[in-house]
Amino acid sequence: MKDDLTPKFLIRDVPIYGDTILAPMDGYSDWPFRSICRALGSAMSYTEFVKVEKILSRSKEPAKRLYFEDVERPVTFQIYGDDPDLILKAALKVQELNPDIIDINMGCPAKSIADRGAGVGMMPTPLKIARTFRKLTAALNAPVTGKIRLGWDRNRNYKLIARIVEEEGGSLIAIHGRTKEQRYSGNADWDAIAEVKSTVRIPVVGSGDVRTVADIQRMKQHTNCDAVMIGRGAIANPWIFAGYDRDQVPHGLLQETVREHLQKSIQFYGEEDGQRLFRKYAVQYLLLRTLDRQARKEILKERPAGEFLQLLNQVYAVM
Repeated sequence: MKDDLTPKFLIRDVPIYGDTILAPMDGYSDWPFRSICRALGSAMSYTEFVKVEKILSRSKEPAKRLYFEDVERPVTFQIYGDDPDLILKAALKVQELNPDIIDINMGCPAKSIADRGAGVGMMPTPLKIARTFRKLTAALNAPVTGKIRLGWDRNRNYKLIARIVEEEGGSLIAIHGRTKEQRYSGNADWDAIAEVKSTVRIPVVGSGDVRTVADIQRMKQHTNCDAVMIGRGAIANPWIFAGYDRDQVPHGLLQETVREHLQKSIQFYGEEDGQRLFRKYAVQYLLLRTLDRQARKEILKERPAGEFLQLLNQVYAVM
């Protein structure tokens, strides 16, 4: 899994041996998909984000989202909230599960999260961010990192927030080159990522509009970032972490990955939920948009896993 014996960069004292990373994505970067991407070459694992109030309650959701296996290390737990004291309490609690890094999500643009002051909703409150990182870096053993956006459309304060994260002890900043209002539309601003890299001395991870292997190098050259974070581009093509564009993936590797992902999904969620949750990946993996509607329905309907795999093999045979 390591490219060589020399790390590409350090997150405080945690060595990172690659320069491509699967982005944390709610509903997608669960253990089955995350572990697949890690095995293909993603340099580290970020969990799906977890709400701090859920961590501090009796909810079973955090345990599922924060599950990992040692082979995935380094592992980053991503959490979010709007109260520095609750964020600290939650971070101290999840630290007991022995992650390598704890990350604060300051980039999620979802209205239900941002409008309550969490996710990218933290960015208009720099003093709150400063208090949060000051508290966490003083109390935690694990390095603390942050993931941000450019800000809100009228307040693109990404350079200020990056400086605050560094000054208050943060060990890395990941930045998606879009504002809250843009969500995932328009073009990512790679110039802004380059500005953050030139502003701070801690490692910077760039994110946004990386869909091909060539895009990885283009972003690195354009921004001088330490690593590239890939989100939506990896859902259809986790093989990008192994250096393949989607149309270059050998059929044998594609079959092996899809089979392993389905098996892990069933192992993790059980037969019924595992198959149901896997289907959204199958649509992407098999480029099902090229099939007619009836063919897609036949492939995606509920069926035993063995029968599902036989059907997938029939699809491979004509691809």
